[in-house]
Amino acid sequence: MMFYPIFKEIQKQSFYKRNLYMEKIIYFSLFSAFSLLSVFQVVLNDAAEPWQIGFQDPATPVMQGLIDLHHDIFSFMVFILLFVVWMLGRTIYKFNAKRNPIPAKIIHGTVIEIAWTVTPSFILMLIAVPSFALLYSTDELVDPSITLKAIGHQWYWSYEYSDYTDSDDSSIMFDSYMIPEDDLELGQLRLLEVDNRVVLPVNTNIRVIITSADVLHSWAVPSLGVKCDAVPGRLNQVSLYLKREGVFYGQCSELCGANHGFMPIVVEGVTLDSYVDWISNKLEEI
Repeated sequence: MMFYPIFKEIQKQSFYKRNLYMEKIIYFSLFSAFSLLSVFQVVLNDAAEPWQIGFQDPATPVMQGLIDLHHDIFSFMVFILLFVVWMLGRTIYKFNAKRNPIPAKIIHGTVIEIAWTVTPSFILMLIAVPSFALLYSTDELVDPSITLKAIGHQWYWSYEYSDYTDSDDSSIMFDSYMIPEDDLELGQLRLLEVDNRVVLPVNTNIRVIITSADVLHSWAVPSLGVKCDAVPGRLNQVSLYLKREGVFYGQCSELCGANHGFMPIVVEGVTLDSYVDWISNKLEEI
């Protein structure tokens, strides 16, 4: 009995040491996790990749809605595919000459006919509601703070920022040509890099007016959820709202001649302060 208090004290000390050891492990694990997060940051996919089958990472609410709608419809497709495969397998397994040498003489089935009419209609309604909501949201234009005009040519793009003028009422205008492969620098993308990028601020309502000077073109940037035809003699418009900074790549998506594949689009999303500095430098260059 005299050793019992001593044993309890040793047990308490060992329990304390175990807790202290576990706390050290937890703190070390958390520190390692935060260190890895700081080193291996998330890299967003804003350009096409070889053998890519998925979407590029969204940078606008419209593109996020398109991806969500695709995932929702794909989930319906998976359930329908599994159900059809199950029905075919069950039919092949049960309804054959060995199992049923004398077939049943059933011509109509009221319940099943109602089921296979109502169920697809209900699924189509579930798809139609978010689809129409997204469709109308793409046409909605919310009090734009900036207007960008994109003009398609064979085979390059011209851009105009008509909101900003100098003392001579000259606005910011520039052409954007693809950089040839021989002039590419390290890190630049082949057939996607241009000499003059479009610079737009994040968290700002933007209107893009699109037209063409010669033949049909299409101004398309997948990460922004934009694909709008450039028609000669007609002005089309789309709205943008960039949620994050980044460099977003696109291309002309309408066959427009021999060099159709050589008129890329590059949009750079920056902070509002950086955008103001860029506009100031452009105005000084006029």
